[in-house]
Amino acid sequence: MSTNDASSTESEVGSDDAATAELHKNAGQDVIAVDPDDNEEGLVNRLDAHTGDGIRHRAFTCLVFDEEGRLLLGQRAPSKRLWDTCWDGTVASHPVEGQSQEEATRQRLEEELGITPDQYDDVELTDRFEYKRYYMNDGVEWEVCAVLKVTLEDTTLDPDEEEIAGLLWVDYQHLHDHPKWYRQLRLCPWFEIAMRRDFE
Repeated sequence: MSTNDASSTESEVGSDDAATAELHKNAGQDVIAVDPDDNEEGLVNRLDAHTGDGIRHRAFTCLVFDEEGRLLLGQRAPSKRLWDTCWDGTVASHPVEGQSQEEATRQRLEEELGITPDQYDDVELTDRFEYKRYYMNDGVEWEVCAVLKVTLEDTTLDPDEEEIAGLLWVDYQHLHDHPKWYRQLRLCPWFEIAMRRDFE
């Protein structure tokens, strides 16, 4: 390879890295690495945590209910790198350093769905589990995932289209009892685990 070829290749790689960082905003963010018991082990790059074999890290999912006991499913936006257009129950993300699961949940509810604290009484932490799932050839989730729940007294929503592609209220028990009837929704794996554990 000539010197010119090497320079050209390095330039292309640099461009690809820059494009990746621009495409995936999480490339510039950190998540909290944890042991199986959710004890902190330091910060790791968010993109690194979700590529290759992954790095175990702290996460949460929040199940949003109405006063009739229906669950709000949120469809992940098509721009999401992992599990794009799959259905979650309802939002999922990662707390940042120094942030509790409850604080992170309140923040994501407002950012993704426009749900403010005056629409519900409390955020309840109900479960925690570890799981690891690969998504095609694009990446991996290896998380200790907390499950939190809120019941909305006011179901007014203002979804962010960059986060949420669709919304659907469903009967939670019916969804659990008849998964084949809902398989066209393609549920996120962390939500399926949380739901199964809810009914065990």
